[in-house]
Amino acid sequence: MTPLHLIGVGLVAPGLPDWESTGAVLTGRRPYVAAPIPPLAPAALPSNERRRATLGTRLALAAAEQACAGLALDPRELSSVFTASESDLGIIDRLCTDIFGRHIPVSPTVFHNSVHNAVAGYWSIAHGCRQASTSLSAWDGSLAAGLLECAAQLADTDRPVLLVAYDLPGPALLDSHRHLEGPFACALVLSAAALGAAQPVATLALDLTTPGVPDPLPPGLDPALEVLRVGNPAARVLPLLYRIAAGGEGTVRLPYLEDLDLLVRVGRQ
Repeated sequence: MTPLHLIGVGLVAPGLPDWESTGAVLTGRRPYVAAPIPPLAPAALPSNERRRATLGTRLALAAAEQACAGLALDPRELSSVFTASESDLGIIDRLCTDIFGRHIPVSPTVFHNSVHNAVAGYWSIAHGCRQASTSLSAWDGSLAAGLLECAAQLADTDRPVLLVAYDLPGPALLDSHRHLEGPFACALVLSAAALGAAQPVATLALDLTTPGVPDPLPPGLDPALEVLRVGNPAARVLPLLYRIAAGGEGTVRLPYLEDLDLLVRVGRQ
């Protein structure tokens, strides 16, 4: 596939509040200190939508805002891809509890937050964006699926695309069936051509291959980061971000389908 140009990165996770901090942690310039994510209040959202936004929405939008900050791009002109293996399990639990446990009508706010493209809708409202948006899920391969969707779009248009991968733990009852470490959100702004942008700048070339062992984080980093990578599908991006932060070239293997992995070759501009 034609290489993609990475022109913006955003990240929000416990102890990793932004891309600058994350890059310093991944390259060993700063120790990893797990810390709760501070309250997130998407300033671009109107007040009514801000009140209705779930933690998953706030998490995804915070990463997206970081990735777009400092770029000579209007968010209204960005196509977008939002990907999550589970989306917001807390909302699904609330919806099911109201219907089957409490036998009460579902609140309109709970219902509209339960659909998989709710986060994309909040992003569109926040920035008045009417460009194409895709919301998808591919279980543990959701990050790889999102990258492939971006590559397909960029092969057809010269419009930059925003990729946001996010996942967060659900309530205890659901967590016992599907445990997720986190919460975690990463956003990448990708383009088909190099654009004037702040660092980091890298190229990503994608190829499908037979299944293998996904790349772990390099030894020497805090083991909690590897636990996060293994335990949250969106955090599978961490080895890729390490390559970018370290400034080197190399290949990162990401899980995709049962019979396919995604290889991402990282190059420099």
